[in-house]
Amino acid sequence: MKKALVHDWYYISGGAEKVVHSFNAIWSDFDHYALVDFLNDKDRNYILNGAKVNTSFIQNFPTAKSNHRKFLQFFPRAIEEFDLSDYELILSSSASVAKGVLTHQNQLHICYCHSPMRYAWDLYHQYLEESNFGLLKGLYAKRVLHKMRTWDIINTNRVDVFIANSNYIKGRIKKIYNREAIVIYPPVDVNAFALEEKKDNYYFTASRLVPYKKIKLIVSAFNNMPDKKLIVAGEGPELKNIKAIANNNIEILGFLESQELNKYMSKAKAFVFAAEEDFGIIPVEAQACGTPVIAYNKGGTKETVVDQETGLLFNHQTEDAIMEAVHKFENLQFDPKVVRQNALRFSKERFEKEIKDFVLQQYENFKNR
Repeated sequence: MKKALVHDWYYISGGAEKVVHSFNAIWSDFDHYALVDFLNDKDRNYILNGAKVNTSFIQNFPTAKSNHRKFLQFFPRAIEEFDLSDYELILSSSASVAKGVLTHQNQLHICYCHSPMRYAWDLYHQYLEESNFGLLKGLYAKRVLHKMRTWDIINTNRVDVFIANSNYIKGRIKKIYNREAIVIYPPVDVNAFALEEKKDNYYFTASRLVPYKKIKLIVSAFNNMPDKKLIVAGEGPELKNIKAIANNNIEILGFLESQELNKYMSKAKAFVFAAEEDFGIIPVEAQACGTPVIAYNKGGTKETVVDQETGLLFNHQTEDAIMEAVHKFENLQFDPKVVRQNALRFSKERFEKEIKDFVLQQYENFKNR
């Protein structure tokens, strides 16, 4: 069968791109499509095996490389301009508009949904507040996002089968799109992380430093616990503000290469995670090191962390809740081997087998309908 893989955009190597990497490990003959592609050679070789990507007209906009999201109003038209009419199978990897490609009745379209479009739905008010658009730009943004929600609902009919990356996202797909989805957890390269049973006396967190990741909240909580050391890794627009508020018990490292990141994560007494994530790969990677996770009890981490067995879950995104969880954590015992064993159920090998079996079965059913 002739196959197309449609991804929202390529500019970093994040969790969604690890899913695309596994798709390409299963099938090496995809034709690739995305709104933009600004990958460096290292990430291209990992994610796409060096493949070329067919991009939209947004690729040529002067400031697309620095901020493609500012062209949100053009996304629907750009994704619909891809001519996929010759493909038998379209696999979309979508947290935004990739699932909106145009298809016909002789094509099977399977969407691996990382999340419905968050800035148009559940993060709508937060997005507008943090953007500080002003009156006129704010009114325009509201109009664009209203149109995006309408278009987003309409294009769900172009998807034959939804796969959700967690039960949390399965619920959001049902709520927003009124569509059923099956859950196949994303791939975590657990074999890249070695079990470390001897832990050092510090807590660790790592993420892109953007507001919804709540790193600033974690830092604020540890400011109130001067006897406890926190190490923070990551870069992003909040880096300057986080450095400005951090007390002496907090070390801000900025961006770390994988080897250094793994070292800090494996030696930490716990990994702290306060975001409401769709799945959240990095808490699973921490557990693969045998490092327990102190995490917010919502989203994907509710499904990947076993409370008081592989970590500790707290119920509110507040400084007090994080502080209470840390104090409670220090009175509990965790077995690093048990923590790692839990992570193994999210392995890359498991994902690739489940995806391959599911897609081939769906394709067989589609051909025999």
